[in-house]
Amino acid sequence: MEFEEARPFLQRHHRGVITTYRPNGAMHASIVVCGAYQGHAAFVIVRGTSVKARHLRRDSRCTVLAVTEDWRCWVSVEGEAQLFDARNTEAEQLRRMLREVYRACGDKDHPDWEEYDRAMRAQDAVIVLVRPQRVYGLVR
Repeated sequence: MEFEEARPFLQRHHRGVITTYRPNGAMHASIVVCGAYQGHAAFVIVRGTSVKARHLRRDSRCTVLAVTEDWRCWVSVEGEAQLFDARNTEAEQLRRMLREVYRACGDKDHPDWEEYDRAMRAQDAVIVLVRPQRVYGLVR
């Protein structure tokens, strides 16, 4: 399956599980709200100090699994994660991207964008874009 075939699924189904790698090579799974953004699987790590952020800073391999509410259909995107945060992204660009990825992962606007911006800055939020290298799943 190509990412373009999976994109509509990711645009409709935002429940996800990501897999990152621990320093010892073991996998670590976390639930996320995910979507499709600029040709990548995307999600936001709300706290930049989280375990998944630390794992991705050390080893960028990542899998995003998006599922339907009934868990009967799914898409998995494996690839390399690129992180965008206050360390490597200009403040205004990061603010815009955080809003865009929020929309991509939920199909709606936040009720108070200024509050959202403040919270994302305070929590050192990280945008994660996973460049698709392998895409597969069961889409009906």
